[in-house]
Amino acid sequence: MSGPFDDWMKTVQARAEEALDALLPAASVVPHKLHEAMRYTVLGGGKRVRPLLVFASGALFGADAHALARAAAAVEMIHAYSLVHDDMPCMDDDDLRRGKPTVHVAYDEATALLVGDALQSQAFLALAEGMDIPASRQVAMLRLLAHAAGSGGMCGGQAIDLDSVGISLTLEQLEQMHQLKTGALLRASVVLGALAGADVGPDQMRALDAYAKAIGLAFQVVDDVLDATADSATLGKTAGKDAAANKPTYVSILGLEPSRVLAEKLRNDAHDALAPFGEKADRLRQLADLIVQRKA
Repeated sequence: MSGPFDDWMKTVQARAEEALDALLPAASVVPHKLHEAMRYTVLGGGKRVRPLLVFASGALFGADAHALARAAAAVEMIHAYSLVHDDMPCMDDDDLRRGKPTVHVAYDEATALLVGDALQSQAFLALAEGMDIPASRQVAMLRLLAHAAGSGGMCGGQAIDLDSVGISLTLEQLEQMHQLKTGALLRASVVLGALAGADVGPDQMRALDAYAKAIGLAFQVVDDVLDATADSATLGKTAGKDAAANKPTYVSILGLEPSRVLAEKLRNDAHDALAPFGEKADRLRQLADLIVQRKA
């Protein structure tokens, strides 16, 4: 049965889809194949968790819906580019993503490489243009996304992940890897939404950071649990890839049930972090619940 939260999610997901459709080059524009492949990978798929975080955080700070839509599209483009590259044969070598063939399978490897490159550039165009906010905050948003996507964030985490195949990591090392690989972009989503609305004070930023750290780790813990327990049809991607590749995961280090317990603890940590915002942060709390309780 649909409720207020489900209705809100559908509205935000539709708004993000509209923004992505408008901000991506049309397939009719040269080079046709590249633009078609960019739209193939971004549109009509995914849970849009990052755009949901952008909008939920932005609501706390009175952000304009247009600015939030552009920020949400930007972070989703970075996420989509990372998936395209992650699926390539030189990385995780997967042929299924969001229930359909990956870009290098549907097109070819060179196109997949260029799709990722172009989506990264397009993300920064989305943030750099058409936003009626103070220039200082717009620059802060650009800097934030660049750091989250680079070697000090998502790419750095992916590099550690690739170097960790077949070796043992401590729990602390695994956490560090995922704070970069997954957590950095989720944190960027939360903070981008806030910056779209206001200058964020130190206490507010600490609260947002604590929330983002908790959901970032929870997201990966649940991913590891699902990779070990769900099937490919449910996940929309190949199940059991981590075990097959001998990758360190929370499940391989902690075990299945302790990983579930950890995810629940992190959900509670996320709720606690939002205490300074009161009931205004309920959407962020509900997203923490969604991240931990999802089945795919």
